[in-house]
Amino acid sequence: MPYEDRAGPLPLVVVPGMLCDASLWRDVDFPEGHDVHHIPLRRADIGALAEDVLATVPGPFVLVGLSLGAIVGFEALRRAPERIAGLCVMATNAGAPRPEQYAAWRAMDELIAAGRFTDVVEETLPDMFPDRCPTPGAARRYRGMAHAVGATAARAQLAAQATRTDATGVLRTARCPTGVLAGARDTLCPPAFHQAIADSVPGAGLTLLPDAGHLLPWQRPEAVTAALREVVTAATNTTPAAAAP
Repeated sequence: MPYEDRAGPLPLVVVPGMLCDASLWRDVDFPEGHDVHHIPLRRADIGALAEDVLATVPGPFVLVGLSLGAIVGFEALRRAPERIAGLCVMATNAGAPRPEQYAAWRAMDELIAAGRFTDVVEETLPDMFPDRCPTPGAARRYRGMAHAVGATAARAQLAAQATRTDATGVLRTARCPTGVLAGARDTLCPPAFHQAIADSVPGAGLTLLPDAGHLLPWQRPEAVTAALREVVTAATNTTPAAAAP
């Protein structure tokens, strides 16, 4: 029986990336009639963040995540597959952290602890944009969003990054409609990362967006809107099921 016939429209739980907030999604048209819940990332552990996601609404929902937000979504899927009715992830990586990433996160945390949060914002800024070349307006918007998130949340997010694990195995067990979006010019999370995710989830579709970088809801909001509508429609007409054993 379609979900909407049983319990009303599926809610959407939307999780941003590091140094991002709900303004990341302001140009995206979420499907009408569906409650949208934006989740801030303020905990220092991926598991705790996944529990925040799962506690947002009762029952099944569609998980929408970018970058770290998608990684949190993968952990929510691991913990409660029956709750994830649909999955739309973008600009992310399902693999475990690499040694150089741990070192970079430690270095950024040390800068913030020393009162140099602005330096961290400037360090991360280029990787948010196609070929690491933002326009002045885009750079201003990113700086404004990152500073609104603030140093305390940024340190929690860096700590959470270090608690990530490889999500490939859990993705292979997923049985919910899944859309994967990648920016063709994303230097932080390149298309190959997303092909691996799409290859892991049975039936997942991969959409590669030319001329887009990491912040897809800014850079290609119409494509994100279309992907969300497709996943929500498929999830609405699919009976939620537990992951495969």
